[in-house]
Amino acid sequence: MRYHPKPDWHIRASGATPERLYLDRRQIVAGMGLSALASPLLASTDVTKLAPLKARRTIATSEEPTPIDAVTGYNNFYEFGLDKDDPAANAGTLKPRPWTVRVGGLVQKPVTLDVDTWISKLSLEERVYRMRCVEGWSMVIPWIGFPLAGLLKSVEPLSNAKYVRFTTLADPDQMPGTRFPALDWPYREGLRIDEAMNPLTLLAVGLYGRRLPNQNGAPLRLVVPWKYGFKSIKSIVAIDFVERQPLTSWNQSQPSEYGFYSNVNPDVDHPRWSQATERRIGEFRKRPTLPFNGYGEQVAGLYRGMDLKKFY
Repeated sequence: MRYHPKPDWHIRASGATPERLYLDRRQIVAGMGLSALASPLLASTDVTKLAPLKARRTIATSEEPTPIDAVTGYNNFYEFGLDKDDPAANAGTLKPRPWTVRVGGLVQKPVTLDVDTWISKLSLEERVYRMRCVEGWSMVIPWIGFPLAGLLKSVEPLSNAKYVRFTTLADPDQMPGTRFPALDWPYREGLRIDEAMNPLTLLAVGLYGRRLPNQNGAPLRLVVPWKYGFKSIKSIVAIDFVERQPLTSWNQSQPSEYGFYSNVNPDVDHPRWSQATERRIGEFRKRPTLPFNGYGEQVAGLYRGMDLKKFY
């Protein structure tokens, strides 16, 4: 498979914990046998021990990368806990190798890929994105990954395929949070085919020159830079072409708060907070939130004629 990465870009990450889930957190965490702090049995991933992952070239940005401790220590990954420090503390149970991803559904050539073998055969591109999330905190993360389009084209989708559905691993032994109904497991996300084929849509396999840490979605996660971070599904095990708009986890759980499209639109407030501004990790000042996270030139045409307040 050949991949043809192109331009220079920027991105966003994850949603806030809904109030009902936060209020239930103590009960869930107690039942999981976890604490908000790392324990000897559930140690956080030591990023310095992760395998180096070379990139063929780096696209520079004028923005300073967020310190790696913040990127790997402040995450949303409910399979490992509901607070943002829980994934770093608890994701040591995840076993990202060996790992396979099934790509199928409405395609001519379904395939099951061994992730390590697949990565070893591909030329690597490192991309730098501006990473943001719903609450207004943001990060600058140097991802290593591949445009998703190359993989999707290689399986030859059928003419009636309109959407791409993504599914996360749901193994209670590796992901103790899935023993409790914080969401309807497994975690699911979806894109229209034209969104999935956009050159900005990335399958990320590393960051900061190393393989992905468990808490950041090892070994393979999606990055969709013009959408809110909950669209960037982690620890993917299946990618399927489907005819109808797939049901996604947050849209199912909180439909009034999380739409299918989830494009960054500062003019559409979340029901519980404004999305007009963001705050970069490590900074006190707030910045204006940019439409499509600053990628309007590249992606606004995908939504021409759509009511972006209705299709939020």
